[in-house]
Amino acid sequence: MLRRGCSLSKLILAAKPSLINQVMFHLHKLVISSLTILNVSMTKVAYGLSFLKALSTEALNLADAPIQSKARSPTINFVLGGPGVGKGTQCTRIAETYGFTHLSVGDLLRKEISSNSEYGDIILDTISKGKIVSSEVTVKLLKMVIESSETDRFLIDGFPRSEENRMVYEQIIGIEPEVVLFFDCNEEEMMKRVLHRNQGRVDDNVDTTKERLRVFEAYTLPVIRYYSQKQKLHKINAIGTEDEIFERLRPIFTT
Repeated sequence: MLRRGCSLSKLILAAKPSLINQVMFHLHKLVISSLTILNVSMTKVAYGLSFLKALSTEALNLADAPIQSKARSPTINFVLGGPGVGKGTQCTRIAETYGFTHLSVGDLLRKEISSNSEYGDIILDTISKGKIVSSEVTVKLLKMVIESSETDRFLIDGFPRSEENRMVYEQIIGIEPEVVLFFDCNEEEMMKRVLHRNQGRVDDNVDTTKERLRVFEAYTLPVIRYYSQKQKLHKINAIGTEDEIFERLRPIFTT
């Protein structure tokens, strides 16, 4: 191999200048061509790396973005009234007749208690005393249910129970209620209904119901006044039979 290399060198040295120039010219072109191909390849690699970086950054941004689980903003309706006023009964009929999803805040909280979650014991202690559960806990439970639901029309029964409830709802969910129903009933009738409904609820006793009535007057009536001023409130006379009360509701949902 060494001999061939030496012979080739002698051959080149012995060759005419023009031949050497031609050889050098072709070698120069070959080198330039090789460098061009290498440069194009490196450019493609750099572009590919930039594209992958951009793609991975976009994926991370999407993962951090809030989940948009609804094609359009849900329709929200609030239903208010004291204990035993018949909110749940009428909400069931409204939901069945007009295609709403009925969400009872009380039922959601009791379900959370039975699930042995981190909030369960706190909620149980609060409800058994007739107090209002933390607004943040309540609103986050509502938000989870609304986002996971396949429907987009809701009756939220027993909410907001206080001005704090309302303000936290506006901060976290922020959807203006379309209608706010207020079932109006005197305390004597509400007390009688609670003590005779026999649903086995921990808060269905005389002392707790008295406290709930006091809390309703102190905390929920300001919410009712707020929505009345915004012309969202529909006051319903809750004295009468189930059918009579439902007939009073019909014009609100059929207009």
